[in-house]
Amino acid sequence: MIVNLLQFGRVSYAEGLRIQAELIAARKAGAIADTLVLLEHPPVLTMGRNSHQENILASEEFLRSKGVEVYETNRGGDVTYHGPGQLVGYPIVDLRGDLPGKKGPHLGPVDFVRMLEEVLIRTCRNFGVQAQRIKGRTGVWTIGGGSVLEGKLAAIGVHVSQGVTSHGFALNVTTDLRDFQWIVPCGITDRAATSLELEVEDPPLLQPTMENARNMVSRNFGTVFERQMLAVESLEELLHPAILGTEVR
Repeated sequence: MIVNLLQFGRVSYAEGLRIQAELIAARKAGAIADTLVLLEHPPVLTMGRNSHQENILASEEFLRSKGVEVYETNRGGDVTYHGPGQLVGYPIVDLRGDLPGKKGPHLGPVDFVRMLEEVLIRTCRNFGVQAQRIKGRTGVWTIGGGSVLEGKLAAIGVHVSQGVTSHGFALNVTTDLRDFQWIVPCGITDRAATSLELEVEDPPLLQPTMENARNMVSRNFGTVFERQMLAVESLEELLHPAILGTEVR
C-alpha cells in the first residue's frame, strides 16, 4: 500500500484549493491512491465551519494593504493563519481504506485527526522539541510546566466528503509569529502560537528548515499510516500517467 507524495513550493491558497479539488475527484473515482500534498502559502487567513468573524482582529483595510485574502472553507475549526515558513499538509485519504485502527467500514474522522497529531508530534521530536496533545483541543502543543504555558506548534482542520478527507494541518517551522496577531488563532485566547525555530535547543538536534520538516513529516506519515511514501514529480504525472508515458501504479 502506498501514499503518493506531492511537494510544491509556495503556491496561492486558491491554487491549493484547485489542487485539492482535482485530487479529491480522482480519489473518489478510484483513479489514484491516497495522496499527501505538502506546500507553503503566502499570508492568508482561512475560516472553518465554526469560525467567528470577531476572531479576525485586523481590519479589512489593514489586510488589504498587506495583500492578505480571507477564505471561507468547509474544514472544521475556527480562523487560522497560513504563511511563509509554515508547512501545510493536505492529506487526501479514503477513510474506507485499509487504515490502522479502523474498527468498522471506515476510520472515524476523530481517529484520523489523532493520527495526524501523532505524525506531527513525532516530527517535532525529530527536531528535539517535545510535543503533545491537549485534551479538548485539536492540534499539537509544546509541553508546558510551572508558569510556562503550552504553545501551539500545529493546527489541524479537516473535511470529509464521501469518505475522502481534504484540508489538513499547518506546522509552524520558521513562521513569522507576529502575523498571528491578526487573529485569535482557532478561537483560543489563553495560548499563543510558537514554532520549531523558536522551540529547538541550541544546537538543534535537527535544523528547523522547511526541507527537513517536509522530509520528517513524509517519513512519519508513512510510519503512522503504515504506508510506503511514493514521491510523484507533478500533479499531471499523478492524474494522467498514461498520457505522460508513466507506469500506472
